[in-house]
Amino acid sequence: MDTVKYEQKQFTAHITLNRPESLNAFNYDMLCELGTIIESIRIHPDIRLVVISSAGEKAFSVGADLKERISLPESLVRRNLNKFGEVFNAIEQLPQPTICVLQGYAFGGGLELALSCDFRIASDNVVVGLTETGLGIIPGAGGTQRLPRLIGEAKALEYILTAKRISAAEANQCGLLTKVAPTDELQETVEAFSNELLKNAPIAVQQAKFAIKQGMKVDISTGLQIERKAYEMTIPTKDRIEALHAFSEKRKPNFKGN
Repeated sequence: MDTVKYEQKQFTAHITLNRPESLNAFNYDMLCELGTIIESIRIHPDIRLVVISSAGEKAFSVGADLKERISLPESLVRRNLNKFGEVFNAIEQLPQPTICVLQGYAFGGGLELALSCDFRIASDNVVVGLTETGLGIIPGAGGTQRLPRLIGEAKALEYILTAKRISAAEANQCGLLTKVAPTDELQETVEAFSNELLKNAPIAVQQAKFAIKQGMKVDISTGLQIERKAYEMTIPTKDRIEALHAFSEKRKPNFKGN
């Protein structure tokens, strides 16, 4: 059985974590499989959006597979840790916007995967947390860096140092989640949000994401230079001209991604 399922529907790549019997915990093979899929998406010209979800209703992912971890020597623990970082960094650096769909439990590396995505849409029954300090370790796949950048240093310190499990309502209130929906409306909510992204010019969307992501790493003066270069990438596109014609003709533009 594939530990990660992949399907492309029109312009959207759908990735499904597929170890429901292990609450979608990550073993090494699963990380490798996910990494291969992410690389194929990165260079795919027709993919405009990536949606990552999970099989089963109990958990998005509870993080590292501790049953595997307990049998590993330190050298292989380091190998797995490096693979976590490599794959989640690759997700964060995808040019396409990314949505993580959360339900059930999202702990440790499961939440760290979600933090590497641009948006997190969750069911109202979700429980999330970076619980590693309760296991004698720390978040090691980006959690100590991405969470404070998202919700602020003080809250990130509270959640990580206490290993607190956080309800959907609290996670939404502190800005960790993009949207929360009742479980039976989750897919509808994801589809509606996806359509809001897909209706816009693909090159413009990717360049806007690039400008924001890169600009947040530098001072504002450098960020404005990054923004200018990203804008200039859209000037020669056919989609820009199509938008101008659509405006003058009072119709919706038909973007082709070129």
